[in-house]
Amino acid sequence: MSVVCRFAPSPTGFLHIGGARTALFNWLFARHHGGKFRLRIEDTDRARSTPEATAAILKGLEWLGLNWDGDVVYQFSRAARHAEVARKLLTEGKAYHCYATPEELDEMRAKAKAEGRSMRYDGRWRDRDPKEAPAGVKPVIRLKARQTGQTVIKDRVQGDVVISNEQLDDMVLLRADGTPVYMLSVVVDDYDMGVTHVIRGDDHLNNAARQMQLIEALGWPVPVYAHIPLIHGADGAKLSKRHGALGVDEYEKMGYLPEALRNYLVRLGWSHGDDEIISTEQQIEWFDLDAVGRSAARFDFTKLNNLNGHYIRQSDDGELAKRAVAFIRQIEPALADIDDARFQRLVRGMPGLKSRAKTLVELAQISLFYVRVRPLPLDPAAQKLLSGEARERLGRLTPSLQTVADWRSAALEAAVRQTATDHGAKLGDFAQPLRAALTGQGTSPPIFEVMEVLGREESLGRIGDALNAR
Repeated sequence: MSVVCRFAPSPTGFLHIGGARTALFNWLFARHHGGKFRLRIEDTDRARSTPEATAAILKGLEWLGLNWDGDVVYQFSRAARHAEVARKLLTEGKAYHCYATPEELDEMRAKAKAEGRSMRYDGRWRDRDPKEAPAGVKPVIRLKARQTGQTVIKDRVQGDVVISNEQLDDMVLLRADGTPVYMLSVVVDDYDMGVTHVIRGDDHLNNAARQMQLIEALGWPVPVYAHIPLIHGADGAKLSKRHGALGVDEYEKMGYLPEALRNYLVRLGWSHGDDEIISTEQQIEWFDLDAVGRSAARFDFTKLNNLNGHYIRQSDDGELAKRAVAFIRQIEPALADIDDARFQRLVRGMPGLKSRAKTLVELAQISLFYVRVRPLPLDPAAQKLLSGEARERLGRLTPSLQTVADWRSAALEAAVRQTATDHGAKLGDFAQPLRAALTGQGTSPPIFEVMEVLGREESLGRIGDALNAR
């Protein structure tokens, strides 16, 4: 059997982190088995579905690198096909017209509430003659569900889930206005798309029993179900925005790498021994449903940040510089046009920068001094380091630096160290004002590495700017 999985979000909002993990699990399972990963936009809720949400979902999946197979299926456009299936069941006697009025349904709800049970349609039109239908009432079409026995969901994550058929009423398939309900649309679309495995959140587990009854009435093969636990916050509570229940686009804006987020999400509810750093290639090779746990996973920003920092450190310097520039431009719009010389300076400086950042936002912030144009602005810490005697030391250091022929970190450190010795001072007494002049900050990567990256002309120019500043 060729595996076909699907991700089927509703475009009523952003692609949230739980949906992203569901998409990832489906994508990995399909790729692991050499199958297909399909995308369906379940846009039947016309009042809440928006083009902007659809675009955000597609963009989020693309950013995460979860490429789908074939065209995107839009559920609303297939309404006629869904209605056709409902009418077929009607002609086969597996469904029936129900003329229950809104008032009758309200009475059923009130009675169920009074008796402390959930609302179930009582089947009053299941076997009645349509000739008894009240005038002016447009009927819905309901499925003739099994009334006795059990429906058993053989779930790859939850195990066998047994539901008594007495708990399942005759669900509506087609509304009075002729529009199909969600349950019908999902079943028909899954069948027509050839879906073999339905991997989704366990909040859909109750839907599976109803969908199975419909599938069996149609004589179609029942897909393999795998209902994965939801994601909770680090404190065990339901995931909220304070825990990380944000759109995938927000994680991109916060400076997370897609490969890091994929690695983090795959470990939320799935494991491979004690492995924490798992490449995408390894994920595809190792992923299967047997290692998906039944307990809710806990979202932890600290772990995500540490993982993202690892991927930043492992990134190619040139590629990382490109990613940093996008955030630099947001932080400081005046740097929108970074010429090639300054960009190459940033690339050369990446080895000393990337070990100090856990997000691209942090990386961009600490990278600014490499791409800023002289004279540099001085932050309060740098201004303090360049006050009084420190500025005089910087002035005494300049002639020594001008004589350095080999502008590399070792030779530069030796020159500064010798100057400090000659003046009976410590290395830091000269290195700290030097750092302030070259970076405009009180902290930076090792200052002699910074000097090597900046080069002779830029370094001496920045020192001169600091000495001439008033």
